[in-house]
Amino acid sequence: LFRSQKPWEARHLLWAGSVRGGKMYKFKEIQTIPPAKQLVDIVLSKTQRKTPTVVHPGFKITRIRSFYMRKVKFCQTTYNEKFSKMLEEFPKIDDIHPFYADLCNVLYDRDHYKLALGQVNAAKKIIDGIAKDYVKMMKFSDSLYKCKMLKRAALGRMSTAVKKLQGSLSYLEEVRQHLGRLPAINPATRTLILTGYPNVGKSSFMNIVTNANVDVQPYAFTTKSLFIGHLDHNYVKWQVIDTPGILDHPLEDRNTIEMTAITALAHLPAAVLFFVDISEHCGYNLATQVALFHSIKPLFRNRPLLIILNKTDLRKLSELSAEERKLLDSMAEVDSGGQVNFFETSCARKEGVDAALQKGCELLLDRRVEQKVKAGKADSLRSRLHITSVSAPTNRPPCIPSSVLRQRGPESADAAEAEKQEKLERERMEELGGAGVYSVDLWRKALLEDTSWKYDVVPEIMDGKNIIDFVDPDIDKKLEELEREEALLMAESNLDDDDEVIGEFQKTQGVLDELHSRMRQRRIERKLAKSKNGLPTMRKGRKKAEEVEKELNDKGLDGSKVRGRSASKKRSTSLLGKRKRDATAGGDEGSRAASAARGRSASRMKGLPSEETAQVVEKKRRKTMRQFGKQGKKGEADKWVPDLKPKHLYSGKRGIGKTDRR
Repeated sequence: LFRSQKPWEARHLLWAGSVRGGKMYKFKEIQTIPPAKQLVDIVLSKTQRKTPTVVHPGFKITRIRSFYMRKVKFCQTTYNEKFSKMLEEFPKIDDIHPFYADLCNVLYDRDHYKLALGQVNAAKKIIDGIAKDYVKMMKFSDSLYKCKMLKRAALGRMSTAVKKLQGSLSYLEEVRQHLGRLPAINPATRTLILTGYPNVGKSSFMNIVTNANVDVQPYAFTTKSLFIGHLDHNYVKWQVIDTPGILDHPLEDRNTIEMTAITALAHLPAAVLFFVDISEHCGYNLATQVALFHSIKPLFRNRPLLIILNKTDLRKLSELSAEERKLLDSMAEVDSGGQVNFFETSCARKEGVDAALQKGCELLLDRRVEQKVKAGKADSLRSRLHITSVSAPTNRPPCIPSSVLRQRGPESADAAEAEKQEKLERERMEELGGAGVYSVDLWRKALLEDTSWKYDVVPEIMDGKNIIDFVDPDIDKKLEELEREEALLMAESNLDDDDEVIGEFQKTQGVLDELHSRMRQRRIERKLAKSKNGLPTMRKGRKKAEEVEKELNDKGLDGSKVRGRSASKKRSTSLLGKRKRDATAGGDEGSRAASAARGRSASRMKGLPSEETAQVVEKKRRKTMRQFGKQGKKGEADKWVPDLKPKHLYSGKRGIGKTDRR
């Protein structure tokens, strides 16, 4: 603990906390660590709630695999998030300020703390490996039962790994609770540390100089941990740390309470106030207290030191014997070569407390400024400022504006003097009859276009109406707007009466109606063209009938049939046309049956070269449909309505509890 301290470098990445600007460590924001069994229940219930819960053997095997793999991966991810949050929020001993690092070592044992976090990290890696292995095995499973058993085994092994962390998680929860109760000490700010034997008046001194309310009792070790208070001195904030009492014995024999005080003295760059009870009412004589000072003197190196001789109301300094005075004088010799200041105080009478506090603050401020100058921080600030040392020339003539020179002329001197000596309202009142007779001239300083308007008499009533109701400063502007609006209305009325304008409007409306009609017609044609089966023939690929007929004749075929096919004969859809066709066809039953047979064969022959090919295709189709019927499989003509509301989920009364299982 007495090793040489290295300067704390602000470039280190500190956990959630304080490097610059006085930010504090956020130990109180660490989330609660649940017990191992409760953590397992939390993760498994979240896995059940956040993943699908319905799977059937009729599903494809790929769907079943993905269903169970998703559960395993979700469970692993949830554990990973929980453990990563723990490892991130707890302070890393090697990254935080040495004061907090040694304080954690004293309070919680550094090795035990690191082992607990290491076990959490190892469990996180084990769970990741379990999920990876079982997901790989699920990819080769060929049934729902195997997938389910693999999922069950994976979640079981993860839960077993977490349950083995019972001891570590309980320990980390205790550490979290204790860290949350630690005082918020800023290691980088201005600090005063109160130290000494138990029951020498440290807590009483702190209660006087700060707003803290530390318990004070007439027995030793009332203060069992570090207490912090704050005060304002020279318009800046200071923190005062009250440490537990220290006894004079070897370092290895000191208990946890004493080691917290030793840690604060070793690592905090503060002014030290060492308390000595010269009345010896604390239970320890003066020689023992001086021996403690010499044993922990190495901790005071490079720090401002004040020795507070307390309880002078019970025993004066002049009442001490020569040997006791010699003991006190021996405390003035410190290794740092600095001056040690003695102050006589009495916390009961509040004598000497303010003087000691002010001296300690001044010494620490001087030390901090000296360190900044040595570190070169003042030079960096000075390099950003430019201070000129050039003085103004003595022969430079004064620059006086021309307007000022004109006012200084002899002709304007009287006017300027009159302006300066303007009469006050009180003087006018005395000249014009005094109080009760003089009436204040409200229009004297009115700014009008013509000064003769100031005292014009304005009637209050005209034509039986109050004049003030009609006074409007914007009357001219509003009148112009009204005239402009009236002109527009007159022009609009002229347009309404013009027959030529009405005729032009009707003509334009007729053109627009015709244009809209054509647009609607094109829209309908496009819609009908979209519903046609088959691709339309491109305009570029079309040939004229003469070209096709000529090509067929050149090949030795009969091209006249093309003319017969291309000639479109319009069939009448009226009732008279139907009767004419029936009359020409004979109207007998045989002809109608033959016509129906031709229609069926034509529909079956569609897209096929011959009747024989159509029969073969029809035979294959019937054979395939017979096989489907034997197997009971769904055919192309079968209708299937899925069961969207299973009865076991939607029938009966609903019980109390969660309703997210559906």
